[in-house]
Amino acid sequence: MTAPRDQAPSRSRHGSLPVSDPFPPPGPGDDPRSLDRTLRVALQQHGDRLAVSDPGVALSYRELDQQARQLAAGLPAAATGDRLRVGITLGNTAHFVLAYLAVLRAGAVPFLLDAATGPAALAAVVHECGLDLLLQEPEAAPLPDSRAARWPGAGAALATGPRRRPALRADTAVCRFTSGSTGTPKCIEFSAAAVLRAAANWTLGTGLTGQDRVLSLASPANGLAFNTALNPLLLAGGQLHLERGLPTAGRAARALQRTRATRLVAFPALYESFVRRPVAPDAFTSLRMAVSSAAPLRSDTRQAFTELSGVALIDYYGAAETGPLTFAGTDRQSGLGLPLPGVEIRAGSCASETAPIEVRSESMGSGYLNAPGAFAERMTPDGYYRTGDAGFLGPTGLHLTGRTDRVVNVGGRKVDANAVEAALDGLTGVRDAVVLEVPDQHGAGTVAAVFEADTPVALATVHAHVADRLAAYQIPSLIRTLPALPRGSTGKVRTAQLAALFEPTSADAPQEHSGGPRDDH
Repeated sequence: MTAPRDQAPSRSRHGSLPVSDPFPPPGPGDDPRSLDRTLRVALQQHGDRLAVSDPGVALSYRELDQQARQLAAGLPAAATGDRLRVGITLGNTAHFVLAYLAVLRAGAVPFLLDAATGPAALAAVVHECGLDLLLQEPEAAPLPDSRAARWPGAGAALATGPRRRPALRADTAVCRFTSGSTGTPKCIEFSAAAVLRAAANWTLGTGLTGQDRVLSLASPANGLAFNTALNPLLLAGGQLHLERGLPTAGRAARALQRTRATRLVAFPALYESFVRRPVAPDAFTSLRMAVSSAAPLRSDTRQAFTELSGVALIDYYGAAETGPLTFAGTDRQSGLGLPLPGVEIRAGSCASETAPIEVRSESMGSGYLNAPGAFAERMTPDGYYRTGDAGFLGPTGLHLTGRTDRVVNVGGRKVDANAVEAALDGLTGVRDAVVLEVPDQHGAGTVAAVFEADTPVALATVHAHVADRLAAYQIPSLIRTLPALPRGSTGKVRTAQLAALFEPTSADAPQEHSGGPRDDH
């Protein structure tokens, strides 16, 4: 059950953790420049140690510091007189890290975007958030209403068209984005203090040190890497190794051997790939921990990976708006582990008494820049964020049991089923459509749709109808057609019956399946 509002919430106490703060922010907590100053001190302190690498680039902390300073000097001033707003959509490379540090060094605000963000969503973000400059891969589609600018290692575009300019909070240091479940991704504002606390609490809670070498298969724009690899490692003096391209088991194994990584950060899809296509055990010789998040990790995948590699696979719980929340640090912990330092979780108390999960963290975002009021709607009167998940927090860990809203989790991206249904409206010959989450052939969540129509609906027709309105990962990849949707006495659609249509043994309805690739970043 949910803890009463006037009692202490269910949470763990980390009495054995070090009490010293690994990197307290210098200066006032509401100063957005304190993030840059803290990172700059770390870069200078760690000197000639290797800081970041990808298959083509390796940079020391000293080189990061020098190149970030040079790049910062080349950034233009904001035309409006306030802080420059720079969107970064680079891939999983050292260039992303350099761009992030340079933008902070210039006193500008980095807006960290998934490199897979589609052109329409990207243009909407530029318009709704008032971005001044966009840094993206050189081969990316040009930004409408812009002119080219110079930036080493990236395609740069200065926005010239009309756009909104919502006011940033005075303490905002970094902006990151939700997965875009309702069209345009929501822009989350984070203070310097929130970013630094996320890094510090992850470092404290997981035992990260400057001796760690982390291979991240997730982009630094994603919270999985931003909060558990990018900032913690730069501040602690460890090595961050990045790998671009499709994260297959073979490629990841070669990268592990090349970098001698002690930690692996990746989405569940990679661990499933390891299990399906086992690699030589010597690929894991130096590995001490594997971290997964952003999408559900199957228990059999976790067990099989641990048996294959001899390494604990940690599945932590977090949200884009709150940062990392839990960590399973010992064999005695189960589920998604216990709360990290600086985190409070309110949930059910046992499996028979689940409840909506509400959280409060020191790494919490401040609000949505392009969706005024929407963030506040998800907050309780006493400052807890409503995650949309349901579950319970027992003595050994947090367990999820379901969702309290209609969200489909596709490789860590949250897709609003209502928004997809709205986009499907008007499809020729379709009287009604229901969108739901079902497991694909590997057990990962995928967007599915059931149509009420007299003739089978073709997948190609669905794609053509919504291509201009939805990102690729939001478009249903599994579909079924029924002459009438099953409904209860109140007229409500029986979603359990619809989900059963996608079970492997189901042959009750015309069907079509798309087995195309999915981007899990």
